[in-house]
Amino acid sequence: MAPSVYGFILQYSRREQIYLVIITLISFPFLYVSLQIPKYIVNTITGKTSSKELFGLDISQDSYLLLLCGAFLAFIVINGWFKLHINVKKGQLGERMLRRLRYELYERLLRFPLHHFDRTAPGAVIAMMTGELEPVGGFIGEAFALPISQGGTLLTIFLFMFVQDPVLGAAAVASFPLQGYFIPKLQRIIRRLGRERVQKVRRLSDRIGETIAARREIRANNSAAYQLADAAHRLGEIYDIRFEIYNRKFFVKFLNSFINNLTPFFFYAIGGYLVIKGQLSLGALTAVIAAYKELSSPWKELLDFYQNQQDVAIKYEQVVEQFNVPDMLDRHQLT
Repeated sequence: MAPSVYGFILQYSRREQIYLVIITLISFPFLYVSLQIPKYIVNTITGKTSSKELFGLDISQDSYLLLLCGAFLAFIVINGWFKLHINVKKGQLGERMLRRLRYELYERLLRFPLHHFDRTAPGAVIAMMTGELEPVGGFIGEAFALPISQGGTLLTIFLFMFVQDPVLGAAAVASFPLQGYFIPKLQRIIRRLGRERVQKVRRLSDRIGETIAARREIRANNSAAYQLADAAHRLGEIYDIRFEIYNRKFFVKFLNSFINNLTPFFFYAIGGYLVIKGQLSLGALTAVIAAYKELSSPWKELLDFYQNQQDVAIKYEQVVEQFNVPDMLDRHQLT
């Protein structure tokens, strides 16, 4: 098996990954135009002229407005279709690759030497092949398309803002280095606590299994009080970790929300001043504010992706390592 998750992805899904990347790149010009149209709509509504020249033809202001609104609706449909198509393809690819990965692991399971199960709990093997691989399947479909899609969306929106006004563009970009520095650090701590919680729950599960298996000895030796004390200690550790996760998780949400809402303050203050001075149109300011609202989703998905990337890479390597057992049967001996 491929030693890394990206090696596995490129080995079995290179063509599909290239297709997703190409479709994603094609969608960016349509996104840019859809950001531009609201500017023209607002300027048309607030304009003083009663007619507009388009392709050498004079059309009335209300007809031009309806034309722009129709174009805006058309681009909403087009952009929605791109998202739908890309997401369906990513999901399909992820599920297909997850099926292949589980099949290869199952084949290796059949080739394990019989004495290997003397020191390996079947429950641990089952967990690795089922629940623990679910995040890997979801990541495979997004491995290349998601960072290009969300990163490209961010760059497209930034470009649009700078074209409208460099000052507003700089105001929009200013908050992202802060988020890019603090939020991942806090999320990394939360994920570390999450992994620690999973380990504690596994140990508790093993302890419950041992208790059930040794129920007769516990009754005979009258050690139920000791078992309860041990269980209370383990449950307390899990509670402390979960409470710490809640505290840090909601602090991250508070910090992220504060930084996101700080930028519109600069838009209204700086952009409003420029509109009053006649250096910026109201349509451009409105379009920039609307475009900024579209930034939070791709930015959040990018942060989550790069955190998830590290976790999935480690999880894949751990699973593959557990299934690289010495003295396995040759593949041809299974037939």
